[in-house]
Amino acid sequence: MSEPPGGSARPEAATLRALLDRRAAENAAADFLICPDSGRRIGFAALRDAAAGCARRLSALGVRPGESVAFALENGYAAVLAVLGCLYGGFRATPVNLAAGPETLAYVLAHSEARVVLLGRAQEALIRAALAGREDLTALIPCDPDSGPRWPEGLPEGALPATPEAEAEGLLIYTSGTTGRPKGVLLTQRSLLAGGRNVAEAHRLTAADRALCVLPLYHINGLCVTVMGPLVSGGAVVMPRGFSASRFWDQACGQDCTWVSLVPTLFAYLLNLPEAATPPRESLARLRFARSASAPLAPETQLAFESRFGLPVIETLGLTETAAQVLSNPLPPGRRQPGSPGRAWGNEVRIADPEQRSLPPGQAGEILVRGPNVMKGYFKDPAATAEALTGTGWLRSGDLGRMDEAGYVVVTGRLKELIIKGGENIAPREIDEALISQPAVLEAAAFARPCPDYGQRVEACVTLKPGIAASEAELIAGCVARVGRFKAPDRVHILESLPKGPSGKIQRLKLLSLVSGAAASAL
Repeated sequence: MSEPPGGSARPEAATLRALLDRRAAENAAADFLICPDSGRRIGFAALRDAAAGCARRLSALGVRPGESVAFALENGYAAVLAVLGCLYGGFRATPVNLAAGPETLAYVLAHSEARVVLLGRAQEALIRAALAGREDLTALIPCDPDSGPRWPEGLPEGALPATPEAEAEGLLIYTSGTTGRPKGVLLTQRSLLAGGRNVAEAHRLTAADRALCVLPLYHINGLCVTVMGPLVSGGAVVMPRGFSASRFWDQACGQDCTWVSLVPTLFAYLLNLPEAATPPRESLARLRFARSASAPLAPETQLAFESRFGLPVIETLGLTETAAQVLSNPLPPGRRQPGSPGRAWGNEVRIADPEQRSLPPGQAGEILVRGPNVMKGYFKDPAATAEALTGTGWLRSGDLGRMDEAGYVVVTGRLKELIIKGGENIAPREIDEALISQPAVLEAAAFARPCPDYGQRVEACVTLKPGIAASEAELIAGCVARVGRFKAPDRVHILESLPKGPSGKIQRLKLLSLVSGAAASAL
């Protein structure tokens, strides 16, 4: 048995209740959650007691183990308590994407079969509208972000349900659904802890580490990386309400954080702060690394960030269906490979052809994943589950990539996003990087447009850095110089912003309709 992060060798906890009970017994007063917006701090013992109390109240409302409890909450104490209270009681925690539209919210709340919803004051009108006409609701529980749920007056504490099994469904989290209805990903208690363990082991987290969580808990990156990872390692989490570029470094350095988890867009925002906002190197001394996930990070962005802030960037790859982390670059002095999310940690990864046969190093194919962190399946969707999970336990990720002899993976795109021009496969990421390498470009995303001559042609959308101008012709010329005329985009659309999901990932499949709609409205 390997040595677990920050502790002596022992059997690993298989459920959240077992893990939280262990943390409360061994390190009761140590801070786990720090909320800089309110100044609230809560230790392991107090958090365990609050989670048990939340589970008892949900039980008193008639929620049975295995049923969904939805929560629509911004980051903070209430959101953490909602997740841990559900998991402690054996209920199915179901986060609601606050960036989703009313139609998607209504679908998720109905499809999840949640009869109890914990919600913040700012989300109340939106959630009530999404629940209109529902006759099976038990309760809407308002929550204060800093003090937690306001249970109905007179509601007694119910009996604490029996300890859930490791294979009990712990989280029902919905994908972004850019090509139709979102799918509900079912992760077991064991899967969630395995996901946190992968993070802790890849990044060598210990009880001395403190994460800065600026990504929403309704996204797998925020939940499994910066909550489950520290729980597994016995560390702590600093959790502001959300990301603020102007306050980021004060929060990270002022709260003695040792690592942060970001998405590529946030790296770009921090790089675009004025030079005067760069903290002195001595202020950054406690920070060990910045972690990048949820979308490919351009090598130029990584190198620029490391040069300016002196902080190593660890690029990773994770999926909702794998409780976050699948691949990670090692920490220094290990070899980090810009442009690659690294090697497998805690699970098996291989590159396969359409028949799921392994391909040799250097050949491109679909990335497959197998391990204890992989989902149980899609909720109430056996057809999608059968398509995604093979009979031997491999998850078909839908990502395309290739692996070198050392096991480092390069992601070249998504199966559904691949541009096929004149029979040649063009990875959108290659075009993205050709654009982002140009001085004026802040963000870029290439996409396919139907074309009578080639079947598809390449186009792209970009946003520009403040105060730097560039024409469409200049941007296309820069791409031609890097990738050649055939792969270079025929059009580059300069926009004020690009559509993104809750994790900050650009929603590439929305770009064609976005620019086509803008062109039509201009006529």
